[in-house]
Amino acid sequence: MASCSSLRGPADQPDRDANPGATYYPDATWQHRTPSESGVSPDLLKQAIDFAIAGETKAPRDLVMNHYQNFGREPFGYAIGPIRERGDPTGIIIHKGYIVAEWGDPLRVDMTHSVTKSFLSSVVGIAVERGMIRSVDDAVRDYVAPIQLFAPPSTTNKSDRLTTPDLLFLFESPHNRTITWDNLLRQTSDWEGTLWGKPDWADRPSDNPAEWGASPRNKAGTFYKYNDVRTNVLALATLNVWRQPLPQVLKENIMDPIGASNTWRWFGYENSWVVLDGSLMQSVTGGGHWGGGMYINAYDMARFGYLTLRGGKWKDCQLLSDRWIDQARTPTKPEPIYGYMNWFLNTDRKRWPSAPPTAFAHVGNGTNMVYVDPEHDLVAVVRWIDGEAVDGFLKRLLAAIDHG
Repeated sequence: MASCSSLRGPADQPDRDANPGATYYPDATWQHRTPSESGVSPDLLKQAIDFAIAGETKAPRDLVMNHYQNFGREPFGYAIGPIRERGDPTGIIIHKGYIVAEWGDPLRVDMTHSVTKSFLSSVVGIAVERGMIRSVDDAVRDYVAPIQLFAPPSTTNKSDRLTTPDLLFLFESPHNRTITWDNLLRQTSDWEGTLWGKPDWADRPSDNPAEWGASPRNKAGTFYKYNDVRTNVLALATLNVWRQPLPQVLKENIMDPIGASNTWRWFGYENSWVVLDGSLMQSVTGGGHWGGGMYINAYDMARFGYLTLRGGKWKDCQLLSDRWIDQARTPTKPEPIYGYMNWFLNTDRKRWPSAPPTAFAHVGNGTNMVYVDPEHDLVAVVRWIDGEAVDGFLKRLLAAIDHG
């Protein structure tokens, strides 16, 4: 794949008025058009935005309190990454490359929860295209060396660590040895173990405590379960492949080329530090389940969404390959509305009945959503909307696009 070392200036942009078939890409400043200029109904678009604002999530704005009302009630559910209060309902509508509407506070850097997973899978995709990972069907075990956890010097009795392993082996059990990159990307690995103090079974556990830690393993690839422990396993395995912090990988290969701001941050946990090649590195998280994850503003989310709308291409540079985008949008057999993390699909229009089946979205708790609709040349960033209101918003948004 080609890489972008710099962004073209406005003079280098295709003139869409002179060449209507040209694709517009934003530079440092994203250009605006009125809804009418873009063929969108202003009145219907306002109705969609008003619906999104009225449909604000019922969860408290104090996300620490929200955590302990939800995930924090799980076994080992205490937060170990940073959490901040959320902002107002916020959104941006991108139609044919131009901003036609925005509301709330798009510059606010907020938690984006599991939208983080789409950034994680992207750095895996780049590693695959560069041959650092030969195939997503390879066993992950073949790529991950013994991991040295960072252990600060004991301030008490050094014998306290006598039975504590010096190294972490993620893929040594008979089941974990069979897990492929594709299994982890599709949340079908059923990886077993504990990472960063969180057992795999403690994430969204069964209602029957007798089953905790006792359920039989499912053959890798045959059973889907959304699980942040296993997502964090993928992040740590990917760190071992790149041998440099994943936020740096993302910045150099995705965020800088698409013109993202310098305000986003990708956090890990207070205990997710390892020693790699003699350097201390933090393994990042795939979401905000226990805090951390991607903190980002809506404009940067929109740029990433626009990259995926354009098939991984930004101007003259193919940042994510066509093949990777196709794989990310291929339904997972045990869960057809899920592709690679975190590409939620609209297979058979099951997830969003009002949207076309070709639409997809990068979705995180909140709800934080980057809706991508190739059929309508549309990207919509919607933050802090109740999950039950999403389809109603899309119904109104697409009515504005279709009846402009």
